[in-house]
Amino acid sequence: MLKSRNLVQPEDFSIKEIDEILDLAQQIMANPSKYSEVCKGKLLATLFYEPSTRTRLSFESAMKRLGGNVVGFSEPGSSSVSKGESLADTIRTVSGYVDIIAMRHPIAGSASEAIKYAEVPFINAGDGGNQHPTQTLTDLLTIKTLTGRLDNHVIGLCGDLKYGRTVHSLVKAMNRYNDSKFVFIAPEQLRMPGYVKQHLKNHVYYETASLEDAIPTLDLLYMTRIQKERFADLEEYELLKDCYILDADKMSKAPENMLVMHPLPRVNEIATEVDNDKRAVYFQQAKFGMYVRMALIMKLLGVDVEE
Repeated sequence: MLKSRNLVQPEDFSIKEIDEILDLAQQIMANPSKYSEVCKGKLLATLFYEPSTRTRLSFESAMKRLGGNVVGFSEPGSSSVSKGESLADTIRTVSGYVDIIAMRHPIAGSASEAIKYAEVPFINAGDGGNQHPTQTLTDLLTIKTLTGRLDNHVIGLCGDLKYGRTVHSLVKAMNRYNDSKFVFIAPEQLRMPGYVKQHLKNHVYYETASLEDAIPTLDLLYMTRIQKERFADLEEYELLKDCYILDADKMSKAPENMLVMHPLPRVNEIATEVDNDKRAVYFQQAKFGMYVRMALIMKLLGVDVEE
C-alpha cells in the first residue's frame, strides 16, 4: 500500500506503485460491488478553477462509487476566489474539511504551490499546460488493458503538443517503459517542447507534420484537441484549429490493431465516422478514468477491502 501523499506529476510514483494502481483499477473493474463501501465516511474536495466534464465527474463518480462523498466547486466564481482569496488560503481552509483534495487550475505550477499548504493528500487534476497525471494513469490503464502491456509500443501523438498537458505527462510516463518509440505529429507552431523531449535520451523519437505519413507505422495514435483557451493570438488558433482531422480515409492506412485514443473533449480532430471503428477506444478510455481514480483515491487514503 502507498502511504498517504500527493500526486502532482506521474514521476511522483515509481513504476511499481503505478503498476499497483493499475492492477487495483482492473480488480475494481472486474468486481465493483466489492469496493462500494471502502471510503464510507471519507470526503473528497474537487476544486476546479477551470471548466471540466470528464475529469471532475469521474473524480466525483469515483468517490461516490467507493461509498464516500464530495464537496467543492466547478468554477472559481462560485467560491471565495471571486473575493480575492489566495490559493494558499483556500487549500489551508479546505484541508480542514476533507480527507483528500483534487484540484484543476489554469496556471502551470499551481499544483506544486498548493501542496505546500495541503494537510491531506492532494491530486493534481491538471495545472495549465503543465501536467495531468490522472489522465496519464487513465491512458496507461487503457493501453495495458487493451494491449496487455506497457512496453514495446510505437506511440504517435498528434495535434497540440506544445500546450497539451496530457501528452506531456504521457510521454514522460511511457519513457519509463522499455522500447517505447514516439512519433510527434504537429505543425511547427505546436511542436513538443524541448523540456519534454529532453527526457527521451534513451528512446527513439522523430517529428513530422504529416499524419498521413506517420499513421501506417503506429501501434497507438493519441489525438489531441487544438486548445483555443491556450492561445493568446486567436488568429493563430483559427489558422491551426483544423490542421489534423482523423477520418475513415486516414484510418484505412492504419494498422489493423492500432488503437485511437483521445483525452476528450474533441472538436473536429476526429470525425464522428471513426467512432464506429473498433480501433477507436476514446470512450472506453474515458470510462477507465473513473476506475483508475477509484484506485488512486484508495491508495492515497490508505484504505483497502476488508476480506
